[in-house]
Amino acid sequence: MIAAVVVSASYVAAQMMADIASLRIVTMFGLSIDAGTFVYPFTFTLRDLVHKVAGIKAARALIVTAAVVNLLMALLFWFVSVLPADLAVGPQVAFGEVLAPVWRIVIASIAAEVISEMIDTESYRLWVQRVTERYQWMRVLVSNSVSVPVDSLVFAWLAFGGMLPADVVWSIVLANVLIKGAVTLISLPAIYLVQPAGEE
Repeated sequence: MIAAVVVSASYVAAQMMADIASLRIVTMFGLSIDAGTFVYPFTFTLRDLVHKVAGIKAARALIVTAAVVNLLMALLFWFVSVLPADLAVGPQVAFGEVLAPVWRIVIASIAAEVISEMIDTESYRLWVQRVTERYQWMRVLVSNSVSVPVDSLVFAWLAFGGMLPADVVWSIVLANVLIKGAVTLISLPAIYLVQPAGEE
């Protein structure tokens, strides 16, 4: 029970941090990267941990809950940014300039999260049911290998397609896949940190 709470809270927190960080595009090793990519890949393994410890229904519910929380967060940031500032404190323009949501990015991020995480969930389930319950690290690797490219393609093209040059969008896709793949390899051992509560 405690493990399920901890990994679920970590999943939602990582989703929120990634959505906020995605508002900034940075460069690394000559590639354009939305900064949420440094956090978001951990959500795939965290979701696998939830699946293992609480089952597929809990994993699906968590994906939808995180999407709703991220949407509410964006609405809150928008609401706060349009309220008049207390001029006794100062104009406080930085909040709105930084955190007021770019709705296209918000929608792209939530859509990519829900689509890719549901695919990850089903890939994980199929691996356990149809292939083997052994080699737990392999179920994480397989499910992430399917969902990471889908997430990267959906997010980058929904968020930036037609707004940024195509080569920049493809650079974002490539950087996303590379970084998320590396994080998958680093986070593989985490699947052994929790005990199953009856996998479905």
